Amino acid sequence: MFFQEVLGNTEIIREKINFRLAMRAVILNENKILLIKTNRGDFIFPGGGVKSGETYNEALKREVIEESGYIIDTVGENLGTIVERKIDEFDKESMFDMTSMYYLCDLSGEKTSQNLDDYEREQEFSPVWTTIDEALSKNEKIIEDEKDIMNPWVERETLALRKVKEYISQ
Repeated sequence: MFFQEVLGNTEIIREKINFRLAMRAVILNENKILLIKTNRGDFIFPGGGVKSGETYNEALKREVIEESGYIIDTVGENLGTIVERKIDEFDKESMFDMTSMYYLCDLSGEKTSQNLDDYEREQEFSPVWTTIDEALSKNEKIIEDEKDIMNPWVERETLALRKVKEYISQ
């Protein structure tokens, strides 16, 4: 594993904890990376939550198809993990603890249509091939200019983009 980071509270400050585990795909092709662009202009890695009974690989493959339409052939190395820990905005008596695991993946070459959830449709999730530098620049500008209204994942995904860039540069 190349990176392991914590955003938010490093300590548990509530007895009750709401856990979520998510898988994120790092898909590279020459000097481009497959990301999801939202209607607010930010970039995120394709991926999402692991459902009960699913393996990590099954969840990752399902989420990438749903969000991008691309089909994963191979799930490779776990590049790293980012844990987000904060007071749960829906249950102030609890902590929200989400672990996002970032895996290098290769595509099969096949593509199908997206199958977005309601909130993903509202956010107009759109798969794009872009450079890491372009995605970092856009996300960093959003953090600088729109911190109070940005999507809640922008800081996490910006940190992950920085770490993936470091990994590629080594």
